Amino acid sequence: QVQLVESGGGLVQAGGSLRLSCAASGRTFSSYGMGWFRQAPGKEREFVAAISRSDNKYYADSVKGRFTISRDNAKNTVYLQMNSLKSEDTLVYYCAADISGGYYTRPSEYEYWGQGTQVTVSS
Repeated sequence: QVQLVESGGGLVQAGGSLRLSCAASGRTFSSYGMGWFRQAPGKEREFVAAISRSDNKYYADSVKGRFTISRDNAKNTVYLQMNSLKSEDTLVYYCAADISGGYYTRPSEYEYWGQGTQVTVSS
């Protein structure tokens, strides 16, 4: 069982930055693929970014050039640095773990999920 705990969400003005963190339990974090998703109430979860166990990265077009995903295996943590935030980035953000180590855009590929953290961007 893998437990994921997100932190770092909050309220920020448009154009500002936030860094989300996701701390994972377990001794095999370095073998996981990790992803960030976001979701609006009543809508499907939307892919944001993913990083494989080999450090390959992939981004949604809507965040490319603004968001950066990274991982620190020594701290069992994956990060999402969000710059140039827009009002449409206001959503609940979730991190997810894939035990096969890949980087995927579909939520169904991930076995474990965090509880989510709210990001609110004011215009």
